[in-house]
Amino acid sequence: MVYLDTSALIKRYVPEANSEAFDAYFIAQAPASISRLGLVEIRCALARKRRNNNISAEREKAAMDEVRTDIQDGVLIVQPTGDVHFAEALHLIDQIVEAPLRSLDALHLAIAKSLKTSELATADAVMRQAAQSLGMSIAYFGD
Repeated sequence: MVYLDTSALIKRYVPEANSEAFDAYFIAQAPASISRLGLVEIRCALARKRRNNNISAEREKAAMDEVRTDIQDGVLIVQPTGDVHFAEALHLIDQIVEAPLRSLDALHLAIAKSLKTSELATADAVMRQAAQSLGMSIAYFGD
């Protein structure tokens, strides 16, 4: 099962560069895993887009409803996040020296690693670099 980073997943709910490519990938790969962290991040990303006047409040609500529907329909599997993931994220920050790994990216990688995912989908270049250094297969949807 693939693990979806928020930078890629947001493309399913809000039109961005590479949204069509990601949606085709998503449909082909479903079901896919996200974490509770990803759920919080997608909610935050939608709110930020509304605050920046990139989407309307109605589109924000509709997008979040679509996320909930994908979860209810079982095409998005929300994985728990626990202390073991935080401990692994600390280790990954020390291990991955070639990428400027951010804290939440380290946590996503720790979760994906613990799930033994077949592939990680991202639109973030740093996340791609870090995941590649761990030997993960990557589906990249960045600009």
